Formats: sequence, structure tokens, C-alpha cells
Amino acid sequence: MIGQIVADEARYVMQTYKRAPVEFVRGEGALLFDDEGREYIDFLGGISVASVGHCHPEVVAAIREQAGELLHVSNLFYTGPMVELAKRLSESSLGGKVFFCNSGTEANECAIKIARKAARARGIENPEIISFDGDFHGRSYGSLSATPGLSKNPDFAPMLPGFRSVSFDDASALVAAVNQNTAAILIEPIQGEAGVFPLSDETLLAARRACDESGALLIFDEVQTGVGRTGSLWAYEQGPVRPDVITTAKALGGGAAVGACIGNAETGEILTAGDHGSTFAAGPVAASAALAVLDLVDDPAMLRRIRSLGDDLMSSLSAIDQVAEVRGRGLMIGVRLADGIPSGEVNAALLEKGLVANAPRPDSLRLLPPFVLTDEQADRAAQVIAEVLAGYHPVESK
Repeated sequence: MIGQIVADEARYVMQTYKRAPVEFVRGEGALLFDDEGREYIDFLGGISVASVGHCHPEVVAAIREQAGELLHVSNLFYTGPMVELAKRLSESSLGGKVFFCNSGTEANECAIKIARKAARARGIENPEIISFDGDFHGRSYGSLSATPGLSKNPDFAPMLPGFRSVSFDDASALVAAVNQNTAAILIEPIQGEAGVFPLSDETLLAARRACDESGALLIFDEVQTGVGRTGSLWAYEQGPVRPDVITTAKALGGGAAVGACIGNAETGEILTAGDHGSTFAAGPVAASAALAVLDLVDDPAMLRRIRSLGDDLMSSLSAIDQVAEVRGRGLMIGVRLADGIPSGEVNAALLEKGLVANAPRPDSLRLLPPFVLTDEQADRAAQVIAEVLAGYHPVESK
């Protein structure tokens, strides 16, 4: 069956992804099952989406109940789940108003609009937004222009003007880049797609000071770090600064498509009627799923569990001879392999052994397991990684 699916996918689906030759048909907790009934431990979580695991009973029940009552009416009318979700997100974070959308890319597009409109109100005719090299903010034109690595692709030029980047985690370069045209600093508190790289407290403090002194906004892209991934509901809660805007998606819906741009008391008032919109955003089903996810994740015991399990995993991985570095926070983990070990090849071997992971760069693995991962599953995953890496011998540096 997989052979026919591969053939049909090649014939009918635009080839924008390089898919692994596996058809998943069922998920339960931290496990996935393919069309032959084989079990896999999921250490990617749908790229940080399956926060509370696959098909969590409470999330499934919320979706089923709401789907049987009302699927969609558009944002021209009120629905209870949408308003309740906005309240939950606001009160758990910056305290301002929320714009809903369907993805992290869209959430960042909203944040870019907020930054530009706020800058225009300050008399800035050519507003600029600063990001770090290695940041990933999305693939539509605003978020793409703010993603340094992808914005250099000449096939999609010209990019939107008004975006610049500086070296990752370079506080001095960041401060030097801020000028009279700076509308915002848009950054990931922990870079995800780049391979899991946390920003230093020094750089976060420098970004906050630079924004305060210039009047620019500090925007945190928490699309991958938010909703419990790092062991607090929001990654910024474990850092030294509070942003003016945060964006979220991925884990928020637990598998349902939902995103949000959350402002503080001031930035939540910047967009007004007609400034932005979305047909499907925070529809009753997606909003109900997100509320069920928050019920599960926004819990001190759950967040402690994420931190504890992450610490244990990072300790186990650090003990493997072929691992050069482990970085991250909570259950957002990057593993740099010793010199000469190709992460893509290792990742393929892990899949063969029943472990789903990701190789975002040639020297690193990215691990984003669901929060419901058991101790036994975590131990087994670390064991599989050790078994695969045992077949490699690092290249000795000269």
C-alpha cells in the first residue's frame, strides 16, 4: 500500500516536502503506528504540535462534542469557545488582546502588521524589523522576509523591504542595528528550526533595553517554544524579560490548526476594524481543542513533569560518547553529534528502529516529544539513539 501512496503523492502533490517512506495511520499518546501495525516512539510530535500526545481523549472529546454542534460561522459573529480562548491566552500571558489565525506563520504576519502600524504612529516612514540569523518565522512574504536564511532565495525575490538581521545571540550587534527606523525586534527565545539554540539572558536584556530606549516593540516568536514546550507555559517566563507581543500556534491546538498573536495592554489595541482578518481563525472546533489542551498543559504538575523529563533526557543523551553537545530546555532538545557523524543518516536509522526524530542541520538532531511521554518511552528512545550512534566513530580533529 505504501508504494501506491508514494506514487500517487509524487503524481498529485506539489513536491515541497521530502517525506520519509512511512505511512502513519494511528496515534496514541507518544506512539505512532504505521500501515503495517509497527509501533514508533514519536520524538518529533508533528514538529512540536502533538503537545499532549496523539488523540488525547480530552482533546478528542472536545472536538467531537463541538463538531456535533457547530463547525463554522466566521468571525462576523460571536462564538463562546473563541472568546473563552482569548481570555485564557491573555490572562496566562501579556494581559492584552488576542488576534486569532490558523498557523504560526499567520501569527507572525499579524505581529509584523502591529509593529509597522505602531511605528507609523510614531512618525516612522520606513519601519524596519530586526531578527537574528538562523531565526525561522514562516514562509509567507512578511514572515519569509523576516527569516534570514530563506529570504535570500532569489527565486522568490523581491522580498518585502524593511527587514534586517544580525548574528545570532550577538547582543552588541543587535544594539548597534537599532536605529530611528526600528519598529521591532522579532526573535525566537529559543531557535527551533535552526536546531534548538537558546538565546542568552544577556542578549534578551539587551533587546529589551534597546526597545525601551528606541520605542520599538519586542516580539517573541513562541510558535515552537510556547504552550508548555520548555516547562513553563511560555518560554519568556523562564527568562529575564517580558515581550510586548508573543505569537503562538503548533502545540496550542494539540493537532487542530490554530494560532494566535497576543499583545499587552498597549499592543493589543493597535489593530482596529478592517486592519486584519481570517476566515477560519479560532473556529469553534479549533478553539475547543485549544481550550482542552490548555486545561491539560497549564497545570503546575504537568509543567514540572516537562522540566524533569527534559533534564533526565538531556543527561542521558549527554552521556553518549558520540554526542558532542545537548542544548535546549524542557522537551525542546537539540543534540549536536560528534564531528563526522551525519545527522540525516542517523535520523533515517532511528526511524528504521522505531524512533521518529528530525535532523534540522547536518550535525544535529532535534527532539520534540509529546509531554505525555512515559519514563519507559524516554529511556527506550535514549537507548535507541545510543545504539544507532554506537555504529559511528567521530572524526578526530587535527
